[in-house]
Amino acid sequence: MSKKSMQAKVEFILEMIDNIDEIICRHHGIVKTLEDFEGQMAVLMGLSQIGETLKKLDDVLVKKYDLKDDRDGAYYTRNYIVHDYEGVDLGFIENILRSYLPELKVKLLKISFDD
Repeated sequence: MSKKSMQAKVEFILEMIDNIDEIICRHHGIVKTLEDFEGQMAVLMGLSQIGETLKKLDDVLVKKYDLKDDRDGAYYTRNYIVHDYEGVDLGFIENILRSYLPELKVKLLKISFDD
């Protein structure tokens, strides 16, 4: 896959993280976001998009920036959201929003395509 394509995917993931942050801000916090059906649906869709896009990153890029666990976890979360028809554990999602997304953002911002 081309460097330009990989860069677009990383930028898309960063945009999704920023969108989720904006949704949380508009709802005045993570808990209130997840209590609101529109906020909850928007966040779950954003997380699904992140998982799907991370899965498409090139293995070389993933290895270089130590993203394998992130990619696997995000894709697991995507599948959990999309296929758990009985309901998603919002406590699990809250933990992702509080801990995982900020860490992922830091990692992605370190990626350089100038090599």
